[in-house]
Amino acid sequence: MRRSEYCGLVKPEHVGDDLILCGWVDRRRDHGGVIFIDLRDREGVVQVVFDPDNAEAFTLADGVRSEYVLRVKGKVRSRSNETVNESMATGNIELYAHHLEVLNQAQTPPFQLDEHVNVGEEVRLKYRYMDLRRPEMQKNLKLRSEVTHSVRNFLIDKGFLDIETPIMTRATPEGARDYVIPSRTYPGKFFAMPQSPQLFKQLLMVAGCDRYFQIAKCFRDEDLRADRQPEFTQIDIEASFVDQEDVLEIGEGLINEIFRKHLSVDLGEFPRMSYKDAMRKYGSDKPDLRIPLELVDIKDLLLNVEFKVFSGPANDPKSRVSALKIPGGAELSRKKIDEYTEFVAIYGAKGLAWIKVNDLGDGIEGMQSPIIKFIGEQTTLAIMDRLDAKNGDIVFFGADTHKIVSEALGALRCRIAADMDLYIADWAPIWIVDFPMFEVLEDGVLTPLHHPFTLPLSGLDELSREPSESLSVAYDIVINGYELGGGSMRIHDQKTQEVIFDILKIDKEEQHEKFGFLLDALRFGAPPHGGIAFGLDRLMMLLIEKDSIRDVIAFPKTQSASCLMTDAPSHVDSNQLNELGIRARQLSSQ
Repeated sequence: MRRSEYCGLVKPEHVGDDLILCGWVDRRRDHGGVIFIDLRDREGVVQVVFDPDNAEAFTLADGVRSEYVLRVKGKVRSRSNETVNESMATGNIELYAHHLEVLNQAQTPPFQLDEHVNVGEEVRLKYRYMDLRRPEMQKNLKLRSEVTHSVRNFLIDKGFLDIETPIMTRATPEGARDYVIPSRTYPGKFFAMPQSPQLFKQLLMVAGCDRYFQIAKCFRDEDLRADRQPEFTQIDIEASFVDQEDVLEIGEGLINEIFRKHLSVDLGEFPRMSYKDAMRKYGSDKPDLRIPLELVDIKDLLLNVEFKVFSGPANDPKSRVSALKIPGGAELSRKKIDEYTEFVAIYGAKGLAWIKVNDLGDGIEGMQSPIIKFIGEQTTLAIMDRLDAKNGDIVFFGADTHKIVSEALGALRCRIAADMDLYIADWAPIWIVDFPMFEVLEDGVLTPLHHPFTLPLSGLDELSREPSESLSVAYDIVINGYELGGGSMRIHDQKTQEVIFDILKIDKEEQHEKFGFLLDALRFGAPPHGGIAFGLDRLMMLLIEKDSIRDVIAFPKTQSASCLMTDAPSHVDSNQLNELGIRARQLSSQ
């Protein structure tokens, strides 16, 4: 017997029809000699009724248990008014069964498969195939499928071609470690799994494909977080004969289309902000603009105070002194302030100075703080004036290197907003533009902030003269504090690429070894081109309003990059290693 409908799609229009349904036993109840089974599949649940009039089916139904796999045949009928279940999509109908087939039995599940499941993530990942049966996970995977369908339709309608690029390629430096694959046919040599399709999509532009996209698998052997995985999926886009405005229009249109279609949310026009302003105001290049709090620089007010904790960084051009005002924060307890002090220590801050504003009308006497006596009344009042502080506010301070102050106060801003529920919007998208071309490491060495194929904003003379001050034609899209995607215009001429390599001190031999195929391609008429890539997993995490991408990936890894279900990674047979010319050895733990 062939299934005629999904359980969750049985509707009042089916009343009177004979249907064949297949699924898993969600619940079984025996009420006064009548057996009720809630039958579940990926589309939902429907109630199936068995009574003694159909003796054979009734006897079988009496023996089924949770998660048994069934096929049932019966007639759809309306429920009586007093038995309608408004909490079920199918709650006003039921299937009166006259045939039952047990397709498979099931052991007792390792955890309850409903919205009330309360089990550790390790158990969920160990029995992921059971976890995926839960309606919530079924809903997440279905939405992911629908979103990828929308992405393809949108981009194909814009003239993009869906083109696959290799998974086995050569190692290329992109900021993280590669996963490598040994070659049996070329002993001692290795393929690498791509961190992104970056070089291949640029070569497709040289090849004249003009507009490319791919929902691509990418791999990075790096430390993990809740929104990171060793293998992840990105919506990869590249186009020729475009400028930054064209790429931003395509990217913004795609994200707006997804939010409108799948959340009925209109994000509107995305504002833009320079990287410099984002770091100055929010201490982050992925600011959460739902939070109406900004960092305010007060370096000039503390140049001459005797308190070296402030005056030292205030007189150091490489340091920053900033304040963060929290309206209504004076109610915070000392215990809570101590918690925040421990929190900012994660980012390297040596402490967290603060001033509570109890009553401005009383001047310095109306403020509470252990630091006022060190910075003086005049400086304190000047700070309060710059911050436009009000009664009931608290002000936190950061004084250290630019990096430490920005990261510590930027993270504190988000932490306090979550604790005090200070959000003023549900969604806050923004483009961050004008990124620095290079990042200056502690030893003074320059490294690309994105990758060495990013187009500089300035001319070659300026670029060569002041590389550390140069900007790039690069852009990120941020929503609610998450970097959802990023991209840039690419270098398409040989001369500019040579200048970038010279600045990075990559000699000709290393250029040829690492990027020879791309450099060769640039000599044969590369068009101006640029692109962007969106993290599909992170996008889905935002759409379902969760904090972990593991809730939107069918078979994710743990934070330690292992698969509890398959016990991967695992040892490989010694014969296979011998074929590859590889010998495994135990690495030192130190």
